[in-house]
Amino acid sequence: MPVSIYNLGLAFGTLPAAWIMRKYGRQSGYIVGGLIGILSGLVAAGAISLGAFAFFCLGTFLAGLYASYVQSYRFAAADGRIGADRARAISWVLVGGLIAAIIGPQLVILTRDAIPGVPFAGSFISQAGLALIAFFVLTQLRAKPDKSAAPTALAEGGRTVPQLMASPKFLLGVAAGVVSYGLMSFVMTAAPLAMVGCGHSIDHAAWGIQWHVLAMFAPSLITGKLIARFGKEKVTTAGLIIIGVSGAVALTGLDLRQFFVSLILLGIGWNFGFIGATAMVADAHTEEERSRAQGVNDFAIFGTVAALSFFSGTLMQASGWHLINMLIFLFIAIVLAPLVWQASRRH
Repeated sequence: MPVSIYNLGLAFGTLPAAWIMRKYGRQSGYIVGGLIGILSGLVAAGAISLGAFAFFCLGTFLAGLYASYVQSYRFAAADGRIGADRARAISWVLVGGLIAAIIGPQLVILTRDAIPGVPFAGSFISQAGLALIAFFVLTQLRAKPDKSAAPTALAEGGRTVPQLMASPKFLLGVAAGVVSYGLMSFVMTAAPLAMVGCGHSIDHAAWGIQWHVLAMFAPSLITGKLIARFGKEKVTTAGLIIIGVSGAVALTGLDLRQFFVSLILLGIGWNFGFIGATAMVADAHTEEERSRAQGVNDFAIFGTVAALSFFSGTLMQASGWHLINMLIFLFIAIVLAPLVWQASRRH
């Protein structure tokens, strides 16, 4: 429940975060987000100390709101860049996820017993500390001169949201992001339940997720170069195909080997699909439409993720691991056909 509420906060925060950054600029928005991040860790730590589950869920909801600002870092890195440079910038931002995949779990281990008698309260205080570090870094962010002069003016121009959604190029990028991120979240949420349900240990399930997370972000070191070489549509297509292969591997058996290989392929596919889709969206709007388009994109993606995080566990219990993986092929097929057609038109 707290993890699903985190995803709910992430979905709810995307449009307000986009509005704040459109009206007041990215730096102001990121500072607001940093303050929410600090508050989220402190609220969650206090709730653990008091044994108040509802307030703990409030803390994870606030963490989701903070994440809605963090998710737009990839678009901020792309500002002012074109073509391959834009894709490389997005990739390098996601390399931060690789570092986080190592630092985050270790920080939890080191701080979970920092407050005697209150397990994990120290971990959430450390989360607030990380947000505080980010806050001071973000105060040094400076907009480019030609963009900082009139953020309100930028907010007024360009297409409306319905007009953006009527654009095939923009809509395809959003759809590819929704399918890439949605399927990854859908399967990843169910995987630990499936592993334990098949007789594997909780430690094995944790290792499987850790390898999955590393596979999600490690390819970022080369994804930008692949997009520069082959194009964003082809890399996005490859990502969706790899996600499909991960589902096929999962259907071959229930041994640890199948679970681990499937989760690693799922992470790699997500990386190619999500970075490629982000680059597609970044190329499908004008400067005046930037915040509006990016907010709509992230709301669509993380609204889907929030819904699937509530639904995945229930479906897993009701219908099993095989159905979860069978559904992958249906959603990939919906996006893959127009994506292949778009890639063929470019080349």
